[in-house]
Amino acid sequence: MDLLGRKFDLMILDGAFPECALGLVYRLGVPFMYINTVGFYTGSMSWAGNPVPYSTTPVFYRPATDDMNFFERLSNTFYTLIADSVYTPSMLYLQHMVRRHLGSDIPNIWSLGRNVSFILQNGQASVTYPRPLLPNVAEIACIHCKPASALPKDLEDFIAGAGESGFIYVSMGSSVKAANMPDHLRKLLVQTFARLPYRVLWKYEASPALLTDLPTNVRIARWLPQQDILGHRKLRAFVTHGGLLSMFETVYHGVPIVTMPVFCDHDANAAKAVTDGYALRLELATITSEKLIRAIHKVIHDPRYRREAKRRQILLKDQRSTPLETAIYWTEYVIRHNGAYHLQSPARNLNFLQYYCLDQMLFFAAVVYLMRTLTRLYLNPRIVQLGKEKLH
Repeated sequence: MDLLGRKFDLMILDGAFPECALGLVYRLGVPFMYINTVGFYTGSMSWAGNPVPYSTTPVFYRPATDDMNFFERLSNTFYTLIADSVYTPSMLYLQHMVRRHLGSDIPNIWSLGRNVSFILQNGQASVTYPRPLLPNVAEIACIHCKPASALPKDLEDFIAGAGESGFIYVSMGSSVKAANMPDHLRKLLVQTFARLPYRVLWKYEASPALLTDLPTNVRIARWLPQQDILGHRKLRAFVTHGGLLSMFETVYHGVPIVTMPVFCDHDANAAKAVTDGYALRLELATITSEKLIRAIHKVIHDPRYRREAKRRQILLKDQRSTPLETAIYWTEYVIRHNGAYHLQSPARNLNFLQYYCLDQMLFFAAVVYLMRTLTRLYLNPRIVQLGKEKLH
């Protein structure tokens, strides 16, 4: 509400459920863009008219890839429709809230969302999936990635103590707090790390004094410079929850990983990494110390995992411009051309039946049915009558 009195040339919204801000966009009368931070979320792309068929677009919260068999496609369609069935009534309620705060003349939220000028999609074929994209979509995966810098002296000294054996990096990202994990899981990880012939850097949001059973080969910290660690020459493997940015950084620096998905898009991210050959996936519900040790040793000693990570790294970096340069260019392009509405596709205004020509199929089916019915009612009796006349 505080922004209503200010003037803007452009608004950039998170593409994952931006509906609360769409009323503000309308009230301010400015063009807007999406930045889809969740790479496997395609809802806002679909509203803009991009093709996102259920047959090759896995729902972002399930462990599926774009290569699905019949039953996987059936499951993918089911879960997508379930998500839509929850989304639609939520948006109807939100529509009421937006109009209550910003005015009763605010148009339908869906029509506002379809008017997006441009979408910056946090994906790229080498780390997500190849997709058919409209002219008003650009992929910018790894917009935040950067070459590794030197580590702080205390961390470098800790790693140096491992010699050429190297070290393991363990992090559950920023959305999952390792310090909040169940005690049995914490003990399992501690026991596992104690048995490894490597030093372990562990992002853990608690004081080391609280972990009385911490092995000597493990060092914890509330925050660690992740990209500088991933780019270190002595890093042997990365144990992670499978968050999207962590996965992108992994490929950018060419590191094999062991994933332990927790929620949201972690399953989908892990499924893609396993398919691409640079990751092993473990289920938290069934994980054991033995399974984790075997997985870590496998991604380290089986050269396929590092080789595939390096191959993906080459594919990711082989682009005409950096993701940041791409994002800057298209953002300025939209401003220069007052919303760049010429890039929009009329497909965004079609409903499901129209988009997939189902209305035409229904029309032709109705025509065939009508012709068949008329034939039975009028022509068949006439043919029978003519036949009788010929017999006489």
